[in-house]
Amino acid sequence: MISVDEARRLALSGEERGAGPAAPRLVVIGCGSLLRGDDAVGPVLIRHLWDTGGAPDGVVLVDGGTAGMDVAFKMRGARRVILVDAAATGAEPGTVYQVPGEELEELPPLTGLHTHQFRWDHALAFGRWLLADQYPAEVTVYLIEIADTTPGAELTPAVAAAMELVAERIRAEWRERAR
Repeated sequence: MISVDEARRLALSGEERGAGPAAPRLVVIGCGSLLRGDDAVGPVLIRHLWDTGGAPDGVVLVDGGTAGMDVAFKMRGARRVILVDAAATGAEPGTVYQVPGEELEELPPLTGLHTHQFRWDHALAFGRWLLADQYPAEVTVYLIEIADTTPGAELTPAVAAAMELVAERIRAEWRERAR
């Protein structure tokens, strides 16, 4: 049986996933629940990017789902991370927020937090601590204001359009960084 210390070492080293020696330049993580309408915007964006040409060399696309703890490990070793998720602030559906990750890394103490309550924003603070020098130098978070979380629903038109806008911003960054 593997010890917790050994499992942690393997998780941090990437050995369990057969990670190669070169860290990705960019990791794009889409978070959210595919079962809850507009909340699926992050994972749908990842699938959309794959379906429309995939990612260039050095870019990794990750469906972060709803497992916030896993998001911290997906960032390990990347130079840059783009995280995409739904937001519910009451603004107009389809509104896109672009937030530097460092603005979201300082959270209140996680006392009493259960792992099933652990979200991607917790992963930023946790990742900074856990990953130390393997934490990305730059993190950008795109939040897309949602309208409908009806189970089984498709993305609403406003959210689908905002997702396409964010996808184009990501592709533009790929082109810019390739120069």
